[in-house]
Amino acid sequence: MDDKEEMENKIEILREQLYVAYVYNAEYEELLKISQELDSLLNSLRKLNK
Repeated sequence: MDDKEEMENKIEILREQLYVAYVYNAEYEELLKISQELDSLLNSLRKLNK
């Protein structure tokens, strides 16, 4: 598995975690932490694709 595929897999996992946390009314700080980590991975993937 290359870096891009690994990053895409991590992004999908974080998306699921964020959704589950939202559905189960997680604390704001937990939602923020997951969201920021997801944003960071998405930005890294975007840079990798350039």
